Amino acid sequence: MTASKRSGAVRSAARITEADAASSLEWYRLMVLARRFEEEAERAFRRGKIGGYLHVYTGQEAVAAGFLAALRPDDIFFTAYRDHVHAIFRGTPPQAVMAELYGKATGIAKGKGGSMHLFDVGRGFYGGYGIVGAHIPLATGAAYALRYPGGDRVLLCFLGDGAMQSGSFHEPVNLAALWGREGLCPIVYIVENNRYAMGTSVDRSTLVTNLASHFDAYGIENEQVDGQDFFTVKAAADRIVAQVRQTGRPYAVEAITYRFAAHGAADLFQPYRTKEEVEAARQRDPIQILERHLRVAGVLDDARVGAIRAEADAAVAAALQFAETSPEPPPDELERDVYGGD
Repeated sequence: MTASKRSGAVRSAARITEADAASSLEWYRLMVLARRFEEEAERAFRRGKIGGYLHVYTGQEAVAAGFLAALRPDDIFFTAYRDHVHAIFRGTPPQAVMAELYGKATGIAKGKGGSMHLFDVGRGFYGGYGIVGAHIPLATGAAYALRYPGGDRVLLCFLGDGAMQSGSFHEPVNLAALWGREGLCPIVYIVENNRYAMGTSVDRSTLVTNLASHFDAYGIENEQVDGQDFFTVKAAADRIVAQVRQTGRPYAVEAITYRFAAHGAADLFQPYRTKEEVEAARQRDPIQILERHLRVAGVLDDARVGAIRAEADAAVAAALQFAETSPEPPPDELERDVYGGD
């Protein structure tokens, strides 16, 4: 017997109650806001307003939304460099995120982190990380640190499919399994499988394309989930987070998703995939799927959809204005928060 749940490639959406639909309106609003934020961030990058690099989350919103919706305020999470939306979903003001992308002093990391290194420790967000897979050892150790003194806090570690082929994946996952045997590693590994590690497809980087099953080698329970349906992700997240909170043992989820945008803002031609493939994937837009669910449940109509979109437009416009008018960091900011003092 393996630890994988392979009865189906992805889980089908459970029946949605009216109460579930009503409580998900806020997540629909946040997903619409996040999509508009990412669209405008791309435009700002092309206008030369954003330095460094930029990776947007367009098309993958249901994964972060579904799992972050399952967390308590005192739980924590780590993610990779496609991190703007995770911060917004956790409650970081869009203005502070956009100002960080602009490198301004009012940014969430005082302009030092930029797109790939957002942090909001006060809200349990322990960072986006620019090196592929580099955050997995940190997250695993942090999960151990959460449980060692007692308590029942949980940690989420979001990672991409490409990170699974690195040593920084295998070593900490092995330790997580060992610590978990003693109930001392309450971590959920969430593999956001958007099918491409930059321009390398999953089937060109591993013969075992069921990425969830890679955790079998370490005895970690795992499964796949449809990452485009918020309700499906949320149902899985609620169950898994509750189990990890109770047992202190790691669990892994492969969320099957797709990024509609390029890998990064400079990935203009995307020679590794066809326009037809992208268009086909767009037919399962996570925002549209959630919108359809909510319309069927009777809690969304044309007027409310229009109002939510207008609200998102206004919020993103305000974020852009805030970033444009915020001051640059002073030169001596370079020396602050770099090393711990006595």
